Amino acid sequence: MFEVLPYLEPDPILGLSTAFKKDSNAAKIDLGVGVYKDEHGNTPIMTSVAKAQKILLDRETTKSYITMQGHQGYIDNMLELLLGEESSVLREDRVAAVQAPGGCGALRILSELVARTNEKARVFVSDPTWANHIPLIGSAGLQLETYPYFDKDKAGIKFDAMMDTLKDAGKGDLVLLHGCCHNPTGADLTNEQWDAVLELAQDRGFIPFIDVAYLGFGDGLDEDAYGLRLLAENLPEVIIAASCSKNFGLYRERVGLAAIVTENTKTRDIVQGQIQSVARGSYSMPPSYGGALVDIILSDTALKKEWVSEVNSIRNRMQSLRTMLVEKLNDNGAEQDFSFINTQKGMFSFLCITPEQVREMRDKHSVYFVESSRINIAGINQQNVDTLARALVSVL
Repeated sequence: MFEVLPYLEPDPILGLSTAFKKDSNAAKIDLGVGVYKDEHGNTPIMTSVAKAQKILLDRETTKSYITMQGHQGYIDNMLELLLGEESSVLREDRVAAVQAPGGCGALRILSELVARTNEKARVFVSDPTWANHIPLIGSAGLQLETYPYFDKDKAGIKFDAMMDTLKDAGKGDLVLLHGCCHNPTGADLTNEQWDAVLELAQDRGFIPFIDVAYLGFGDGLDEDAYGLRLLAENLPEVIIAASCSKNFGLYRERVGLAAIVTENTKTRDIVQGQIQSVARGSYSMPPSYGGALVDIILSDTALKKEWVSEVNSIRNRMQSLRTMLVEKLNDNGAEQDFSFINTQKGMFSFLCITPEQVREMRDKHSVYFVESSRINIAGINQQNVDTLARALVSVL
């Protein structure tokens, strides 16, 4: 039966991980997989999460299924975190939401819901975008279009070209926007550019589909939510996929949120039933553990304060790594101006070098990252930054 299936090449990022593990070079550097790493190369359990785990262990009395929509406390706390304590759409009970298995799960069930609503819907995605956006959304049967986003030659956003293309998006179409810390480029819209996107959405009638995977890793928790909150407060419909993998460090727990801002409470009730139906047909019941931990943290004033402090520390460290890399490149005689790395945000940056140069970095210097030139900033540390800078300058 299965012999008829064609061979598929390994996922580029996962394939890099395999190659990295096989590399015997003691000075090898992994800048591929998008997980946060500390100075020692470990992905730590956040202190607030560790404390929440102990609380949950003492509190939990059953391993029965949770409800189909997930932990309501988790959902309520996440919506407040994303949309703000003063959100009018929350006060008006206009948001349908379910706990999802990771940000990927949220993206997929939201795409399935859109396809159930309008199977001819077009989804405009940035060029480039996170690679997994394409299969997660496209496999639901939705038509994918692209809009210009990043100019490698200028290391900046093609905002005018982006807006010109999105003028073609209309009612019934969706525009996928990265809420903050754009993956893979690290180049984010300014507040003024978000304002312009709102005006265009109001004029054209398209629905923003916002992926929020790195809240707090750009400029701050509230600052990073500017675009999301602006659109949610001023448009009748907004779709939101959120992840707790990065800012809570809950990668393996697969905790996400799928939410839809609707025009009124009546529509909200309809959408709530429909999205739970999509979830039921996909995975039946969501996992409990990670959502319960987030609920505990966000419900406890002291734990939440500690978590916010940890997120701030991670963000500040990654910004210092950006600064350190740029300084080391300059110290090693880089002729190319890499100062744009300091303006990019979050875990990722585009180095704006060619695929051939990326392969040379891997083959000659054992520095691993994807051919688009996206690097995981958190893979840099005090011990490897000199090696990285020298390798990059020699390749250039």
